[in-house]
Amino acid sequence: MLDCTYRVQIPHHAGQLARVAQAIADGEGIIGDVVTVSLGRECSVRDITVEARDNDQAEHIAELIEALDGVGVLWHQDRALLRHMGGKLRIDACWPVRTVQEMRDVYTPGVARVCTAIAEQPELAARYTMISRSVAICTNGTRVLGLGNIGPVASMPVMEGKAVFYDQFAGISAMPVLIDAADVDTFVDTVVRIAPTFGGIHLEDISAPECFEIERRLIKALPQPVMHDDVHGTAVVSLAALMVACRYAGIELQAATVGQLGLGAAGYGIAALMVDGGVKRVLAFDPLEASHARARAHGIEISSMERVLAEADVVVATTGRSGLIQPAMIRPGQVILALTNPNPEIEPELAEAAGAAFAADGRSVNNVIGYPGIFRGALQAGAAGINVEMKLAAAQAIAGLARDRELVPNALDQSVHDAVANAVREAAISSGIARPEHATTDL
Repeated sequence: MLDCTYRVQIPHHAGQLARVAQAIADGEGIIGDVVTVSLGRECSVRDITVEARDNDQAEHIAELIEALDGVGVLWHQDRALLRHMGGKLRIDACWPVRTVQEMRDVYTPGVARVCTAIAEQPELAARYTMISRSVAICTNGTRVLGLGNIGPVASMPVMEGKAVFYDQFAGISAMPVLIDAADVDTFVDTVVRIAPTFGGIHLEDISAPECFEIERRLIKALPQPVMHDDVHGTAVVSLAALMVACRYAGIELQAATVGQLGLGAAGYGIAALMVDGGVKRVLAFDPLEASHARARAHGIEISSMERVLAEADVVVATTGRSGLIQPAMIRPGQVILALTNPNPEIEPELAEAAGAAFAADGRSVNNVIGYPGIFRGALQAGAAGINVEMKLAAAQAIAGLARDRELVPNALDQSVHDAVANAVREAAISSGIARPEHATTDL
């Protein structure tokens, strides 16, 4: 699906906009926003956003609009491309330099005193530099959601998007770091060398199993928090969604048998966090035997897909295979989270019609609701890492704010991100991983 914006010049008379709307409907488009750009005595110009299946349908709709007497399409374009013109990020100074004295304070000679102070007391970097409120978003683009191995440069828009939400919801300056290396050694060495610039390391869109080894080695090598969002961010939000879904279905999650279909980065992270969260029995299926040893080592029981679906009270699917689960496989009363995007393993409506007590797909489970607050809480605590206690606290905070049959709360609600950050910070302190000398008070 794509959202296309059409800038349309329309005669300024009653019923003319309705003619355009009918043309869009004839082309099977779905109208979204309509914004007035200008009004004149004879004509008006409006930007009309339309949801289309693909580029061919979008072009067909443009032709239908153009065919109307007196109506012209000035231009039309995929709205996502418009949003990305020139990129989504830039680096700005905290304040302008307008006087010679300000220049002397910000640069020479004043900056030398700050450098000397940090050299003598390295922990002062948290107070006098941006390090403690910055995160590197590191990727090699080998496993971009829904796109596969597209390489580091093509993955840049994803990393910029992640950085936008860091800024908006956590006040964190996040910088995409594109690493042109698929091998573990080069990737790890590169991140270790640039790590002093940042207060935290966010790993993103790295293929499995390399991503697990990369994260393990970076956690061991670096003093600041490191988190692979595809593993742990997904796990946090998914666990929160499971808590809420089980609440709606009347299932006690910790006492339930939970089934995990797929043990890639996301699937393994979800299953592992469920074990860490006290779920007594987690069954998992993945056709790749290479994933089994890692799962077994974490207390996850390997089984067949048929057995998982037959015995699990709750089923989470992250297989990447749309339509994998047939309605006949659903057991009455189950909770089903089919998280593969854009098309899930089974549509929620089909699962519920087959007897599921509650079903949802990946559109309801978005990492944006997790990672900004997780890193903000970690940086506020000066945490040396992101441990299980912090992840569980984040999941509980998210689940506690879901309302009115929501699976998770609104990702654009600032209060949700504040609650996640507070819970993570407190968990870091209570679990003994906080370092007050490295904490930032600027977030």
